[in-house]
Amino acid sequence: MKTVLITGASSGIGRATALRLAREGCHVVLGARREDRLAELAKEIHDSGGTADVHRLDVTDRADVAAFADAAVAAHGRIDAFVANAGVMPLSRLDSLHVDEWDRMIDVNVRGLLHGIAAVLPHFRRAGGGHFVTIASTGAHEVVPTAAVYCGTKYAARAITEGLRLEADPGIRVTTISPGVTESELADSITEPGAQEAMRTYRAVTLPADAIAGAVAYAIGQPDGVDVNEIIVRPTAQR
Repeated sequence: MKTVLITGASSGIGRATALRLAREGCHVVLGARREDRLAELAKEIHDSGGTADVHRLDVTDRADVAAFADAAVAAHGRIDAFVANAGVMPLSRLDSLHVDEWDRMIDVNVRGLLHGIAAVLPHFRRAGGGHFVTIASTGAHEVVPTAAVYCGTKYAARAITEGLRLEADPGIRVTTISPGVTESELADSITEPGAQEAMRTYRAVTLPADAIAGAVAYAIGQPDGVDVNEIIVRPTAQR
């Protein structure tokens, strides 16, 4: 049974990934700030015959992420995969000067990813293997109005993950998954009215979160000698 850690597991893609991987026989370790939601998710997994652990987690706190990984190794002996899914998306025009929101995106989307790498890479190296999965975005491939900072963080996430892949020891697999418009709570954090309106139009067609969970499961489920480097998943109507 593979032990898989998932950040941002309380909703959206993280939640769907936990459910999908648990159904496929993985033990999932759920991390997020909303511990009540994690408890509900863990109960749903247990009631369906799966297994899950719950940890309150703030990915912007390096020590917190390290403790998340260390606890999983102490309990289960190893980490087979780490899904770096936590992210925020308070879109706005640059001239709105929502600097606090920019900082939050950098802290969660970039520093949170780096904290995950720092937490699990030593365990992967000691074990001689492991799989790091970053949930990026199609925003890692293009820039649109109101999304400059968000896309910047996702370009960074893609670049960092690709660097990890190139530098990783043999036996360590690395995957970047870039979702297009997907059902999630990400848009709920947008405070700028113009960006809110643009996002309502943009999200007229969305993917179910399980579509991205399926991509994660596909990458993780490959034989050890197969490294799925990158997957982009969009709704058919998104160009």
